[in-house]
Amino acid sequence: MELQDDTIRALIELHRGLERQGPGDEAFSKQMLSMLPELPVTPRIADLGCGAGAGALMLAEHFQVQITAVDFSGPFLEELRGRARKRGVDHLIRTVKADMGALEWPPAALDLLWSEGAAYNLSFEGALKAWRPLIAPGGIAVVSEITWFADDIPQEASSYWKAAYPHIAGETENARRAGAAGFEVLGIHRLPSRAWWENYYEPLMQRMDTLRKSADAAMSKVLSETDAEIEMFRKYQNVYGYAFYLLRSA
Repeated sequence: MELQDDTIRALIELHRGLERQGPGDEAFSKQMLSMLPELPVTPRIADLGCGAGAGALMLAEHFQVQITAVDFSGPFLEELRGRARKRGVDHLIRTVKADMGALEWPPAALDLLWSEGAAYNLSFEGALKAWRPLIAPGGIAVVSEITWFADDIPQEASSYWKAAYPHIAGETENARRAGAAGFEVLGIHRLPSRAWWENYYEPLMQRMDTLRKSADAAMSKVLSETDAEIEMFRKYQNVYGYAFYLLRSA
């Protein structure tokens, strides 16, 4: 579903100043890094759909190599550059304002592709197909995706996600999709629900409260939809969440 410019503007404004633009957890991400197969001594790394850079900054500090951070939002990339300067890693961050689904990069340009909470913009299957040529033989992708964690899905949750993101699937189906896109699945790891609350929804709700009184029509609509999203997760956080797919190019 294409978003109108006013909606995109409102979404960016809603998430400005937040450390994360989606659920995540630095300790969890570092745990994922500890599971990676051996990479080249100086790996070529990109964070696609980086937002304000929580993942890109972690990768820069961990690997001490240049991280190419890609996002369509100039304001988020500006925030990332500021945070990189404060953390002393600005020399390791290269920001690229671009459509992450249409990157005109040479084949096999990456040893590690990282993407948290962004693949859904292309669909999980669409993202993996678009990104597979960018990854070197034997290279690694770590991609998170909204995923069903149960076989018996309550009707309310099913109807909500059918409208919001029809491509949502369980881990078995997403593993099949990854295989069809040319990846070997090395592991699937579920982001704990507490990471949604502590690192994303709680700061987001505070931000929402500051915006309500001055909200225009587009922002009011986004706030209402976000309220519904948060309430849905509150009720069904055991039924769905983010899974991180650790993949190797086959």
